[in-house]
Amino acid sequence: MALEVDLNCDMGESFGAYTLGLDEEAMPLVTSANVACGFHASDPGTMRRTVRLARRHGVAVGAHPSFPDRVGFGRRALAASPEEIRDDVTYQVGALWAFCRSEGVPLCHVKPHGALYNLAATDARLADAVAGAVRAVDPGLVMVCLSRSEQVQAARRAGLRFVEEAFADRAYTRAGTLVPRGQPGAVLEDPAEMAERVVRMVRQGTVAALDGGEVALAPRTVCVHGDTPGAVAAIRAIRARLEAEGIALRPFTAGGTGG
Repeated sequence: MALEVDLNCDMGESFGAYTLGLDEEAMPLVTSANVACGFHASDPGTMRRTVRLARRHGVAVGAHPSFPDRVGFGRRALAASPEEIRDDVTYQVGALWAFCRSEGVPLCHVKPHGALYNLAATDARLADAVAGAVRAVDPGLVMVCLSRSEQVQAARRAGLRFVEEAFADRAYTRAGTLVPRGQPGAVLEDPAEMAERVVRMVRQGTVAALDGGEVALAPRTVCVHGDTPGAVAAIRAIRARLEAEGIALRPFTAGGTGG
């Protein structure tokens, strides 16, 4: 069976007078879009425009819920209980679902953003809160999980379909978590380096850790952050390298998933 992978990007993160990311350029190059739902970025008009843009290019749409933290762009850990996280995720997924419904676009998946994603990768209670919210809204939604993390186990406990994710532009620790953004080397910026490591992730199921050793992965989708410097150039380089390697690009919602 030929190898295939999904390429996803966080989008719809502009709001008000502020423009973040290059959605018009990036959208035609990816197969799935994680759309901000208003808590860390975005606004109603941006959400609708992003859904329409995804529809125009045949890109699968997912919700990208976060902690309520616009000042910190959702990248700060907030003291929220599992019940609060459940309700915050429910609220945000419901908002994007409404825009998808009004634009005739299916909502396919949910991927937590920033600190919520990172905490749920190691904290089973928070991972269960996210998975429980997703299941309660729509058990047919796919949960995007950091590969080999607590999120995967939570999706299994909730009976959700899931895909394991790897990151083209973020460094890993030996424990399989993402290196915090404040540390040197946490964010990769060289498109060729990113393309090389994506092929390795998909073909070999490993990535080199920043602090030494290798991390085992099982990625069905790979992320490039829309606000990473040179993100569009990186996505183009990754696509070109995958195509050269005979690895097909396909939305994970178009095929089988774990669970």
